[in-house]
Amino acid sequence: MKRSLLRFLLFFALPMIFYSCESNLDSTDPKSDSSNGELDSFYAGEGSGTPNGSGNGQAPPPQPGLITAGEWNDLDHWEFWQNLLNEKDFGKMPDYWGINLRHRIPLQLNRPNGSPAVNVKVALKSGNETIWEARTDNSGRAELWGNIFSTPQSRMLLENLTISIEDGNKLIELSQTNYQQPQVITYLPQHYAANQAEIAFVVDATGSMGDELEYLKTELLDVIQRAKSENPSTTFLTGTVFYRDIGDEYVTRQSPFTTDITSTLSFIKDQEANGGGDFPEAVHTALSKAIKALQWTSSGRARLLFLLLDAPPHYDAQVIDEIHGLTQLAAANGIKIIPVTASGIDKETEFLMRLLGNATNGTYVFITNHSGIGNDHLEPSIGEYEVEFLNDLMVRLIGEAVQ
Repeated sequence: MKRSLLRFLLFFALPMIFYSCESNLDSTDPKSDSSNGELDSFYAGEGSGTPNGSGNGQAPPPQPGLITAGEWNDLDHWEFWQNLLNEKDFGKMPDYWGINLRHRIPLQLNRPNGSPAVNVKVALKSGNETIWEARTDNSGRAELWGNIFSTPQSRMLLENLTISIEDGNKLIELSQTNYQQPQVITYLPQHYAANQAEIAFVVDATGSMGDELEYLKTELLDVIQRAKSENPSTTFLTGTVFYRDIGDEYVTRQSPFTTDITSTLSFIKDQEANGGGDFPEAVHTALSKAIKALQWTSSGRARLLFLLLDAPPHYDAQVIDEIHGLTQLAAANGIKIIPVTASGIDKETEFLMRLLGNATNGTYVFITNHSGIGNDHLEPSIGEYEVEFLNDLMVRLIGEAVQ
């Protein structure tokens, strides 16, 4: 990849000025392991700080491997996340969106032989009341949450709380949790997860995405093809939802899950950016279509929903309540929401996307300025991260989810 990136930079170096940057990593956060280092010789810094390139230079024609991005998983940096929410500017975010992740109960389910127990239904219960449901992923990991839609100041009483595994086949009393280290549980499920993965791409197609949508389409086509070829033993079902806003030519357009990737590829190629106008878009409607209308199965080992956008949902009580319900439904069905934010988002949007990713055991992906493609990209409030090409990053995440 170094050579291809070098050719790219040499060809487009004239309109771009790259300058070094330094990371401002919070001292409480362990430094990420950047063992790859493929971009180190070209980008002087990784992580927070001034990125190399303004994000609005002369862009090359769309082709795979141009857009740069980073990934940050708050679940793997929980102390950093908690400290961030103690800061004045960020502490208001959970209350603003009505999503409180203070009461986290991470689980690790293993079979008696030590291998992960995959796609096992788990629930946090108080008596007969189900508080939160989830499914273990391919590593046996699941995230349960208490009082998630309450105020950040609310307290969770551990008395009478139990963890139910597969509808009560095993019950575990919850007496304590440190919210960081997973509670390890040994369990022998009555089934094995099918070697199948469902991947949904939910894409903002409003006019504000015009600076990046054609590039993103090219990247998605490459991601789908490579994910399938690099994981030949996995059966992939792919589907898409493209969305705009209320009053536009359409609100959502979708292609159903199919094993025929050419059908998904053709649908993506036909889409274009238009409409919108105001800042917020119909994100909640798109999520509803993706989570409820697409035919997710209950037997596979991975369910990923990539949400590519550059604007938040409309901010009103009804929309926020709907997003709460969709987040809960996604988690219960084992659907990991993985936001991919483009140019133009604000801090409120960044934190909503991170909240959705955390609540569903997903992660957070953000496009960076390093490629010079698109308008300026917001620098996320995170620790040190590795700059990758977006297509490589997404293929990596899919591979990690199905391995």
